[in-house]
Amino acid sequence: QVQLVESGGDLVQPGGSLRLVCVVSGFTFSSKAMSWYRQAPGKGLELVATITNNGVSSAYVDSVKGRFTISRDNAKNTLYLQMNSLKPEDTAVYYCNTISQSLAWGQGTQVTVSS
Repeated sequence: QVQLVESGGDLVQPGGSLRLVCVVSGFTFSSKAMSWYRQAPGKGLELVATITNNGVSSAYVDSVKGRFTISRDNAKNTLYLQMNSLKPEDTAVYYCNTISQSLAWGQGTQVTVSS
């Protein structure tokens, strides 16, 4: 059974940093490109960042370029999102999934950026 477990979200002040973690089980993690998504209150799901299966290449939505870094550890079946210089508009529930959203969604992790 495939399971995605996101963690690391918190309440942080503008300009702060967080590292999100997604642990994947029941799935050949190293075989797929993986992505982080987010859903802000009252808005749709947004693709934030994607990383290739081998971790060599990544891509970001324009609003987070230069501030967020996606990475992965295939030996640990774990996906990361380092978020720096956080802004109030980054407030959302963050989820991980494949680039094709082929896995059952996890519970997500809440990130709130507020002073």
